[in-house]
Amino acid sequence: MAPPPASTPTFSTPSKAGISVNSEGQRVIPASVRADGSIRPEKRVREGYRPPEDVEIYKNRNAEAWKTRGSGGVPGAEPVDTAAGKPDASNKNAKRKAARKKAKEKEKETDDSAPKTAATEVATTTVEAPASKTEEEIAEEKEKQAKAIRKKIRQANDLKSRKEGGESLLPEQLEKVIKLNELTRQLKALGFD
Repeated sequence: MAPPPASTPTFSTPSKAGISVNSEGQRVIPASVRADGSIRPEKRVREGYRPPEDVEIYKNRNAEAWKTRGSGGVPGAEPVDTAAGKPDASNKNAKRKAARKKAKEKEKETDDSAPKTAATEVATTTVEAPASKTEEEIAEEKEKQAKAIRKKIRQANDLKSRKEGGESLLPEQLEKVIKLNELTRQLKALGFD
């Protein structure tokens, strides 16, 4: 193999920072071509300089061992196969959801395909009972909302009478008085007077 011509220097393998040693023994960043086509000149690197990319990170063996303690298992024991152990909680939940979906699909299929008998009529009445509970809960929620709106109306009326009496009100209190009509509309929308 013929040596390269003297005009083109040879470089050793570059470091992480791109610094190479040329045939003359100097540490340099080799010339390169930029994206626009212009040539980036070769740069000499000062003797003894080590860029941060080339500095090895010190690793204390004792500190590393302390961080990884307990993850290796019992010394001398066979490694535990995690797949054979208990499934994690997310897998359990996914399995439960899938089982519920299958049960619902089976119920729909049996409801659609099976003729109604006395047993299925009893089953449908028990299914309808929880639906009436939700209607009761809805009625209770409406009652709670109506009670809260009535309280706001009472407070707004009190503030309105104080304002008419000549007392000065804060901006927040004036907003409550202004919203009095809106509150009465909300109460009527819920079905209360």
